[in-house]
Amino acid sequence: MARSSAQAHVPGSAALLSIGQVLARLTPSFPELTPSKLRFLEEQGLVSPSRTPSGYRKFSPADVERLRLILEMQRDRYLPLKVIRAHLAGIEAGQSPKLPESRPLGASMLASGRRYNRAELVSEAGATSLLLGDAITSSVIVAADVYGEDTLAVLRALVELQRCGIEPRHLRGFRAAAERELGLIESALVPVSRRQDASSRARASELAREIALQLEVVRSSLIRSALGRIAP
Repeated sequence: MARSSAQAHVPGSAALLSIGQVLARLTPSFPELTPSKLRFLEEQGLVSPSRTPSGYRKFSPADVERLRLILEMQRDRYLPLKVIRAHLAGIEAGQSPKLPESRPLGASMLASGRRYNRAELVSEAGATSLLLGDAITSSVIVAADVYGEDTLAVLRALVELQRCGIEPRHLRGFRAAAERELGLIESALVPVSRRQDASSRARASELAREIALQLEVVRSSLIRSALGRIAP
């Protein structure tokens, strides 16, 4: 049986996948993956799918596994793309590069996974309804019908802080500080966000992640520096 014209021009095309097929394979593990995100990763030189004569992207099984690795490094290690790109380049050069450590961000941008109702959240965190209520009143946690893994991590932290005498009301300034950081990120994104094409939106999302990571580095350094002034 004769192959289609697209297949005839792409070696091994029987094993190649369209963007839609790649999404079908990867979105169960990465629900926020979109066609524009895939195109953006290609623009950044992280994956190089082949093209049909009509210009359609075709991804090999190796491309799919490479994408999976990239997305896992973003999701699980919170690494910026430039670090991921350097890591992959090292692997391709026959090296065995070690990934740098990266501090996790609050997952409003990053986390997915299980969702909890209020009772489940309190139980899973080993907290009390009163502590959750105080956290919501103090704007440390935003009230919602369901909560994600990020909120669970915050509530668990609040349980530990409470044991040290630190209550949610003592953390009211954290929300204001977070809003100030968000303002910095939004200001930095203005040149990119003015463009409304899908690639620019994906670039803005990635740039927001990278800025947030760098702000986290600065914040952590300031805290460590302040801790050094505390007498042992």
